[in-house]
Amino acid sequence: MSIVTLFVDTSEEKVSTERRFDKGLTISQLKYKLEPITGIPYSTQVIELYQGNSLLGVLDEEDKMLGAYPVEDYMRLYVKDTNPHRIKNQYTDVSLVEKFELTEEEYTKRSGMKSLCKVKDKNSTISILDTVRAFKERNKLGRFSEEAAAKERAIELAYKEAAEHIKVGDRCEVIVDDESVRRRGTVRFVGETQFQPGLWVGVQYDEPLGKNDGSVQGVRYFTCPNKYGGFVRPTKVNVGDFPEEDLMDSDDDLEEM
Repeated sequence: MSIVTLFVDTSEEKVSTERRFDKGLTISQLKYKLEPITGIPYSTQVIELYQGNSLLGVLDEEDKMLGAYPVEDYMRLYVKDTNPHRIKNQYTDVSLVEKFELTEEEYTKRSGMKSLCKVKDKNSTISILDTVRAFKERNKLGRFSEEAAAKERAIELAYKEAAEHIKVGDRCEVIVDDESVRRRGTVRFVGETQFQPGLWVGVQYDEPLGKNDGSVQGVRYFTCPNKYGGFVRPTKVNVGDFPEEDLMDSDDDLEEM
């Protein structure tokens, strides 16, 4: 079986990540792999497969292989938790964890420090770099490996291909973790930024669902009212005929008192 790269989202723990899975995995095995990623227990997971905003199906046959579903690169697995009593966001809330922190400058300085460890083999001496990061970088492990580099290139290619179909002025709908929320707006920026590497899409939302006014860290990319602006990756944006919704025409108040 082949390997497929998928986006994994969940609103329970506000997780959004890209992962690679073997199509030969059964759905049962997939759930075990998703548990440490999402924080949702195997027994209460419901996995939905999306292409953009389109639901392709629910991966609910545990003995069936992932490849038996219409799964392709850069589709999205949305993982729900069926346990109504579970406390959300504890799995990813790092503020609950007491941490010892170093600045980037302090950490970099430590990588140059060496400690000596004597071994019994003929009084030989081994020099060991002080940080794990330096060891991984030197030996091309983890995020410094060729596999990780290939994954990053694939993700960047996906961003580039998606951005080619997005232009300033397009109406759009942004994919968010909570499927009950639809964030519609207008594309105001497409390109690279100073706050994070890679391609980003700046959107002016129809409602105050954003985080800024089109500027981030003192750099302005477009102008809109505060809290109406947001930046998302191109793969999170669907462009098309998405008219602005008229909230005044809602019949919700007639459905429930």
